Amino acid sequence: MRLLIGIPLLALIVLFTLSNTQLVQLGLWPLDYRLELPLSVAILTGMAMAFLAGGLIVWLGALGQRRRARDAAHTIRLLEAQIAQLRGGQRPPLDC
Repeated sequence: MRLLIGIPLLALIVLFTLSNTQLVQLGLWPLDYRLELPLSVAILTGMAMAFLAGGLIVWLGALGQRRRARDAAHTIRLLEAQIAQLRGGQRPPLDC
């Protein structure tokens, strides 16, 4: 299934890269530094940076949910130990 999506996408990226070979100059205003690259490399680099920034934002946003899930799993282990103790007359482990 991944190949059905990956191969056509890769073919489109290769065709885009081969079609946009003209050079562009990139610069940052306060600095006098200029970088000359093919247009396709400049666009694909910008897209890759946006993809990584979006992934980082999503990952940071999910940190709280993962912590709550860990806390809930810990609470479940404690409650299961209490249930086992009440059913069997055993003492629950203290290190849960």
